[in-house]
Amino acid sequence: VKGEFTVKITSMNLYQVPPRWLFLEIETDEGITGWGEPVIEGRASIVKTAVEDFSGYLIGKDPLRIEDHWQVMYRGGFYRGGPEVMSAIAGIDQALWDIKGKYYNAPIYELLGGRCRDRLRVYSWIGGDRPEDVRQGALKLYETGCTAVKMNGTEEMHYVDSYEKIQEVVNRVASIREALGYKMDIGVDFHGRVHKTMAKVLAKELEPFKLMFIEEPVLSQNNEALREIAGHTSTPIATGERMFSRWEFKNLLMDGYVDIIQPDLSHAGGISEVKKIAAMAEAFDVAVAPHCPLGPIALAACVQLDACTPNVFIQEQSLGIHYNKEGADLLDYLVDPNVFRFHDGFIDIPGGPGLGIQLNKEKIVEAARIGHNWKNPVWRNYDGTMAEW
Repeated sequence: VKGEFTVKITSMNLYQVPPRWLFLEIETDEGITGWGEPVIEGRASIVKTAVEDFSGYLIGKDPLRIEDHWQVMYRGGFYRGGPEVMSAIAGIDQALWDIKGKYYNAPIYELLGGRCRDRLRVYSWIGGDRPEDVRQGALKLYETGCTAVKMNGTEEMHYVDSYEKIQEVVNRVASIREALGYKMDIGVDFHGRVHKTMAKVLAKELEPFKLMFIEEPVLSQNNEALREIAGHTSTPIATGERMFSRWEFKNLLMDGYVDIIQPDLSHAGGISEVKKIAAMAEAFDVAVAPHCPLGPIALAACVQLDACTPNVFIQEQSLGIHYNKEGADLLDYLVDPNVFRFHDGFIDIPGGPGLGIQLNKEKIVEAARIGHNWKNPVWRNYDGTMAEW
């Protein structure tokens, strides 16, 4: 029988690796190591500093007291929250759960109530920041066994913009439907690029294509606009990747105009917090599709949560996404890349302890020497004003 308080955190090591990720390794005096992925895309160095700041509290502590550490990291400062701090907490939380699973020789989902599903549906990205040739991308993925895709809808979009841009989006979606009919489910990501006025127009124009969802039709700071947008479409509305705690999701759920929430386990406080957010959503009859255009640790954390969360219906994964580079894709950092192989649109639930993956530390150390300073592009509208990316 395991004794209490026998494990202590001895060190926390950070690796900033291509294409745009930050990996955290927490070591213990029992020789058990946990991994997490604390990162905000484009601000990896800021999150790294936040993790280093938390390490002063965590080193020497028992890693198994996850809930207590989460509360101290979140509530221990008078000022709290925000994307960088919550992402730091998220990656630490993932690593602590990885340690706990390995300590008890069980997958994390077994410690959170056990599996409620046998397999997990996933979707893939097509196109890029400026979506092009999505028809060919969808056909190629369909041939590999993928049954659901997501694409960026628009490029730059002003507060009030041309119907030519709206028609370009419609034409892209139509090209996939013409090629594959309804054998492929399609999500269209507005990416917060579209302001309320044009979002209503675009949502209405896309209605005939029976989409899986429209994502982030407006920025989360403008969620009150979802009321109007919902009046122009029956397509499920998804949002939440830029929301960072259960307190932010609380008002969204109470307003009642969202159908799918998309918390990110590397941004919204980790496994501990997103499990609570998902439970809140279940009470409002809302589905969950965790956001994850990130690395292998973030995806592994999502899969552990998804395995034991009944209102999850699909999982984003970023194998081959346009941000990734040759030699720096998800599978390149894993000892066994088969853990994330999908077939017929699904992946299997891993049975290994902790996160259920084994990281290639030698590859990670080597990649960290190269590092990265990834930033998202700065876009401007046709008149020179700043555009949302």
